[in-house]
Order: sequence, then C-alpha cells, then structure tokens
Amino acid sequence: MTHPSSGQAYPKASRAQIAYASADMQAIMMGFAFLICALFLFAAPAFAQSVALTIPENARAKTYGDGWNCNRGYRRDGDVCVVVIVPENAYQTNLTYGSGWECLHGFRAGVDGDCIAVIVPDGGFLDPSGEQWNCLRGYLKVADHCQEIVLPENSYLSDEPYGPPWTCKRGFEAKEDVCSAISVPVNAYLNSSEYGKPWTCERGFLEQGDVCEEVVIPAHAYFDDATYGTGWKCARGYAVAGNSCEVIDMPANAHLDRSGNRWACDRSFQRSNGRCVLDN
Repeated sequence: MTHPSSGQAYPKASRAQIAYASADMQAIMMGFAFLICALFLFAAPAFAQSVALTIPENARAKTYGDGWNCNRGYRRDGDVCVVVIVPENAYQTNLTYGSGWECLHGFRAGVDGDCIAVIVPDGGFLDPSGEQWNCLRGYLKVADHCQEIVLPENSYLSDEPYGPPWTCKRGFEAKEDVCSAISVPVNAYLNSSEYGKPWTCERGFLEQGDVCEEVVIPAHAYFDDATYGTGWKCARGYAVAGNSCEVIDMPANAHLDRSGNRWACDRSFQRSNGRCVLDN
C-alpha cells in the first residue's frame, strides 16, 4: 500500500497485529458499554426519586423519609395544598389534616363551618373542654337550663348519680317527696342498713312484727343473737322441748355430736329404734 501524497509504500501489517488491534477495539467497546450501564444504574434511583418527589405548590419535602407536607397555613386535599380559611372565634392548628382550625375556648363548631358561642345558663358553668356546660351543685340539668333543687325538710343534697338528688337525714326516711320521721319501737335503735327495717332490736329482744319483744330464756339455755328463731339455744347436753330444754338421754354406745344438742352412735354402731347396735 502507498501513501496518497508521497507515493511511498506502507509496511504491510501482519495478521497478528490485525488480531491485536481487533481485540483492543472489542475491549474498548465493552468498557464503554459497561460505563453506560453503570451511569444508568446510578442515575435510575435519582430519576425515580425526582419523579416521586414531585411537590405541589405551597408544600415542602419531608425532612425524613419520602413525601411532602403542606406549608403552614395550608392543609392537604388529595395531591394539592389548599389554603386554610380560619372562621371568626377560631385559631389555626397548623395540622396538615382535618379542617386546619379549631374553635376558641367557649365556642363550639357549627354545622356551617363556623364557631358558635356556648351559652351557659344561670346556675351552670363551662366545663374544661370549653365546648359544653354543666350545672353547679344544687342545680339539676333540664333541657337547656339549670333548675334549682328544692330540698324537702330534714334532707340534704346527695352525690348519688341515680335516684333523687337529695337524701333524708338520719332518723328520717323518704316517702314520695318528703322525709318522714322513722318510728322506732321501744327497745330498738336506728341502724344504717339500706334494706329492710331501718331499726334493730336491742340485745335481749327479738323482732316480732313492728315491735321488739323480750326474749324469755328457759333453764339450761343461753341467749342467741341470731335475727331469726327463738332467741335462745339449749346448753350442751340439752335438747329443745317446746319452750324448754331437756337433758339428752343417750343410749349405750353413743356420744354427743358436734352441736352438743344431739347424739350419734359410736364407730361400728348404727342407729336403730333409738338405740345403737353393732353394724353387721
């Protein structure tokens, strides 16, 4: 081969040189392809992030994590930020959700998106929420006002959540809307029970209807303060016989039981016709 201008002949390239040149070209092409792939791999997350971080107007990217938040004075509505319109007697909450505002203390949200003053009636007070009211002690909530509680004679205000708002004083009981004096029989005293009779018989007396009768204790007996029965019990070794206590006549091979007022047969014996016989 000759040079176009000088006419001198180039030295002929050997097959080995041509093979080396071809191999170098392939290596360069492979390196170039690898560089392009690497650039694409590194650029893909940045591209995806740029797409994910499409921020609407009046918003800013979150400090941590993905996404965005609306600026102060705006709230999120779908994929946009809309301005928060604060009605009269309200304040801005600076929250990105909800209405973006709340009513001032003493006002409550109305159906038209406004704040209505809470009207507290006489005898009432605004509760800590600032949106409702309750009645003072001595008043009862009726509809939209507080009604003063009229106490009957011999009563006082009650803190019970149910029933009448008043309670009768000790020695009196509620009958309809008044407190009537409790009639305590002779030999009795007032008790604090909420059920049954409001009085209890003194020791040594037994309730019989509306009176307290003295307990007559027979010989070989002692007073029993149970609220039922005769008011007395026989001593150990004696059994009730009408209004008296009779000595227990035990057969052979018998003993008094745990009560002390009956007998039982000894071990290996059984009761038969008032006697204790061997258990065959």
